[in-house]
Amino acid sequence: MIKHGMAITVFALLATLAHADDYFSPTDDRVRLSLGFMHLSSATDYRVDSSSGVTGTSVDGESEFGLDKSDFEPKFQIAVRAGARHRVFFDYFTLDRTGERTLTNGPVIFRDVVLETGDPVETDLSLRTLGIGYGYSIIHRENFEFALTVAIHDTDISTRARVSTATRHVDQTEDQAGPFPTVGFDTTYVISKRFYVDGRAQYFKALVDHLDGSLAYYELDALYRLRANISFALGYTAIRAQLASQQSGNTGYFNFNSKGPELFVRVAF
Repeated sequence: MIKHGMAITVFALLATLAHADDYFSPTDDRVRLSLGFMHLSSATDYRVDSSSGVTGTSVDGESEFGLDKSDFEPKFQIAVRAGARHRVFFDYFTLDRTGERTLTNGPVIFRDVVLETGDPVETDLSLRTLGIGYGYSIIHRENFEFALTVAIHDTDISTRARVSTATRHVDQTEDQAGPFPTVGFDTTYVISKRFYVDGRAQYFKALVDHLDGSLAYYELDALYRLRANISFALGYTAIRAQLASQQSGNTGYFNFNSKGPELFVRVAF
């Protein structure tokens, strides 16, 4: 439903703005709406200890549980400028993967269940983060802008393992969530009327309430302005998320590393 709503919004803006011919600088955009997709290659390892404190089994999600090594995910971001140097932005990232594989390297302790060799394991693993941030441009020119950013990312990491046979029925879910602050930068370099480059990075690392976590986003895009308000972008993005929990009865860790190209359309005015 969210994806359909975003697509309708983009096409509506395209229809109303396609006639505009004044090529103002991208550093003067008041509103930016970016919508497209990313083709991400992922590497995942995690361990989920039992609630009684027994150390779980470290698992390579792709090789042992058959999680998708690559997939397509939506890209969505809105940025609104308030004055020449101030802006707020909103973005949403989701990474949903599934796997199905007969376990060959058991037993695997996964929270309060034990997966045995020969079990046909179905696995779900997802990372979702919703970010709201603020940027201040310490450099703002017609052909170059550099802004420092701070943001809050509401992040949820969840995994599920299921076994369903005539003799065994296992269904175990694990979830970690929380708001994480990030700091970073956002930059735009205008090459010509038609071409410009965007780059941004956001990073967080902290130890809070027995949770040791880090979250990092990196993005670099080259944009071609088809019309004054419409640009097409080809870029590359990388996302890393690490979370280790030492909370009593809820210990373990998750490590994600996803990266790949992205393609999107941007409507700005």
